[in-house]
Amino acid sequence: MCDYSLHAVATRPAQVGETIVTTTFRGTSTRGFASEADLSVAVCLLPGTELAFADNVRYDNRWIWTRTINSRVGKFGKVDPHIPDRHHDAIEFPDGKYVLVTQLVEGQRATVLQLPVTQPAGEHKPQVAADRQPTITRLPIG
Repeated sequence: MCDYSLHAVATRPAQVGETIVTTTFRGTSTRGFASEADLSVAVCLLPGTELAFADNVRYDNRWIWTRTINSRVGKFGKVDPHIPDRHHDAIEFPDGKYVLVTQLVEGQRATVLQLPVTQPAGEHKPQVAADRQPTITRLPIG
Protein backbone atom coordinates (compact mmCIF):
# COMPACT_ATOMS: atom_id res chain seq x y z
CA MET A 1 0.00 0.00 0.00
CA CYS A 2 2.76 2.45 0.91
CA ASP A 3 6.36 1.80 -0.09
CA TYR A 4 8.62 -0.07 2.31
CA SER A 5 10.65 3.06 3.08
CA LEU A 6 7.61 4.85 4.55
CA HIS A 7 7.11 2.47 7.48
CA ALA A 8 8.26 5.17 9.92
CA VAL A 9 5.76 7.71 8.55
CA ALA A 10 2.12 8.04 9.63
CA THR A 11 -0.18 6.73 6.90
CA ARG A 12 -3.83 6.57 5.93
CA PRO A 13 -5.75 5.18 2.95
CA ALA A 14 -6.73 7.34 -0.01
CA GLN A 15 -10.31 8.50 -0.48
CA VAL A 16 -12.15 8.95 -3.77
CA GLY A 17 -12.33 12.59 -4.84
CA GLU A 18 -9.55 13.90 -2.63
CA THR A 19 -6.60 15.90 -3.93
CA ILE A 20 -3.21 14.49 -3.02
CA VAL A 21 0.22 16.08 -3.48
CA THR A 22 3.65 14.60 -4.17
CA THR A 23 6.06 15.35 -1.35
CA THR A 24 9.24 14.17 0.36
CA PHE A 25 8.53 13.02 3.88
CA ARG A 26 10.57 14.44 6.74
CA GLY A 27 13.24 12.07 7.99
CA THR A 28 13.26 10.07 4.74
CA SER A 29 14.55 10.53 1.24
CA THR A 30 11.37 8.99 -0.13
CA ARG A 31 8.72 10.82 -2.07
CA GLY A 32 5.11 9.82 -1.96
CA PHE A 33 1.59 11.22 -1.78
CA ALA A 34 0.15 13.28 1.06
CA SER A 35 -3.06 15.18 1.62
CA GLU A 36 -2.99 18.89 0.83
CA ALA A 37 -4.24 19.45 4.38
CA ASP A 38 -1.46 17.45 6.12
CA LEU A 39 1.82 16.89 4.30
CA SER A 40 3.23 14.82 7.19
CA VAL A 41 0.84 11.87 6.65
CA ALA A 42 1.43 9.56 3.69
CA VAL A 43 -1.70 8.77 1.68
CA CYS A 44 -1.50 5.12 0.65
CA LEU A 45 -2.96 3.86 -2.60
CA LEU A 46 -4.08 0.36 -3.47
CA PRO A 47 -2.91 -1.14 -6.76
CA GLY A 48 -5.43 -0.18 -9.40
CA THR A 49 -6.22 3.25 -7.92
CA GLU A 50 -6.79 5.71 -10.77
CA LEU A 51 -5.42 9.26 -10.57
CA ALA A 52 -5.92 12.45 -12.58
CA PHE A 53 -3.00 14.87 -12.31
CA ALA A 54 -3.55 18.64 -12.57
CA ASP A 55 -0.76 18.90 -15.18
CA ASN A 56 1.38 16.60 -17.30
CA VAL A 57 3.40 14.42 -14.94
CA ARG A 58 7.01 15.39 -14.18
CA TYR A 59 9.65 13.07 -12.76
CA ASP A 60 13.39 13.20 -12.11
CA ASN A 61 16.38 11.27 -10.91
CA ARG A 62 17.00 13.92 -8.17
CA TRP A 63 20.33 15.14 -9.47
CA ILE A 64 20.59 15.81 -13.17
CA TRP A 65 17.37 15.98 -15.16
CA THR A 66 13.63 16.39 -15.02
CA ARG A 67 11.35 14.86 -17.65
CA THR A 68 7.69 15.24 -18.50
CA ILE A 69 5.20 12.56 -19.48
CA ASN A 70 2.52 13.87 -21.79
CA SER A 71 -0.25 12.37 -19.72
CA ARG A 72 -2.41 13.54 -16.85
CA VAL A 73 -3.95 10.20 -15.94
CA GLY A 74 -2.39 7.11 -14.45
CA LYS A 75 -3.01 4.01 -12.41
CA PHE A 76 -1.14 3.16 -9.23
CA GLY A 77 0.59 -0.21 -9.08
CA LYS A 78 3.65 -2.13 -7.91
CA VAL A 79 6.73 -3.03 -9.93
CA ASP A 80 9.25 -5.77 -9.17
CA PRO A 81 7.62 -6.79 -5.85
CA HIS A 82 9.88 -9.84 -5.70
CA ILE A 83 12.99 -7.64 -5.28
CA PRO A 84 13.39 -6.70 -1.58
CA ASP A 85 14.67 -3.37 -0.23
CA ARG A 86 13.63 -1.41 -3.28
CA HIS A 87 10.91 1.05 -4.19
CA HIS A 88 7.92 -0.69 -5.75
CA ASP A 89 5.20 1.98 -5.85
CA ALA A 90 4.69 3.26 -9.39
CA ILE A 91 2.26 5.07 -11.64
CA GLU A 92 1.45 3.37 -14.94
CA PHE A 93 0.38 5.57 -17.84
CA PRO A 94 -1.92 4.78 -20.79
CA ASP A 95 1.07 4.12 -23.08
CA GLY A 96 2.27 1.33 -20.74
CA LYS A 97 5.22 3.26 -19.32
CA TYR A 98 5.58 3.69 -15.59
CA VAL A 99 7.39 5.98 -13.16
CA LEU A 100 8.28 5.16 -9.58
CA VAL A 101 6.34 7.35 -7.15
CA THR A 102 9.59 8.30 -5.42
CA GLN A 103 10.76 9.86 -8.72
CA LEU A 104 7.75 12.17 -9.09
CA VAL A 105 8.68 15.85 -8.77
CA GLU A 106 7.41 17.39 -5.54
CA GLY A 107 4.33 19.59 -5.49
CA GLN A 108 2.30 17.84 -8.18
CA ARG A 109 -1.39 17.57 -7.45
CA ALA A 110 -3.59 14.64 -8.36
CA THR A 111 -7.21 13.75 -7.74
CA VAL A 112 -8.12 10.21 -6.71
CA LEU A 113 -10.64 9.24 -9.40
CA GLN A 114 -11.40 5.67 -8.47
CA LEU A 115 -10.29 3.03 -5.99
CA PRO A 116 -9.99 -0.58 -7.10
CA VAL A 117 -12.88 -2.92 -6.39
CA THR A 118 -11.92 -5.22 -3.58
CA GLN A 119 -13.96 -8.20 -2.55
CA PRO A 120 -13.14 -10.14 0.62
CA ALA A 121 -12.46 -13.84 0.17
CA GLY A 122 -15.58 -15.95 0.51
CA GLU A 123 -17.92 -13.23 -0.75
CA HIS A 124 -17.43 -14.05 -4.43
CA LYS A 125 -20.74 -14.94 -6.04
CA PRO A 126 -20.44 -17.25 -9.02
CA GLN A 127 -22.10 -15.85 -12.10
CA VAL A 128 -25.08 -17.90 -13.25
CA ALA A 129 -25.24 -18.57 -16.99
CA ALA A 130 -28.65 -16.87 -17.24
CA ASP A 131 -27.16 -13.67 -15.80
CA ARG A 132 -24.40 -13.45 -18.39
CA GLN A 133 -24.65 -11.00 -21.25
CA PRO A 134 -23.54 -12.33 -24.63
CA THR A 135 -20.25 -10.91 -25.83
CA ILE A 136 -20.76 -11.88 -29.46
CA THR A 137 -23.92 -11.26 -31.42
CA ARG A 138 -24.38 -13.66 -34.33
CA LEU A 139 -26.02 -12.28 -37.43
CA PRO A 140 -28.40 -14.48 -39.45
CA ILE A 141 -26.94 -15.76 -42.70
CA GLY A 142 -28.95 -15.29 -45.86
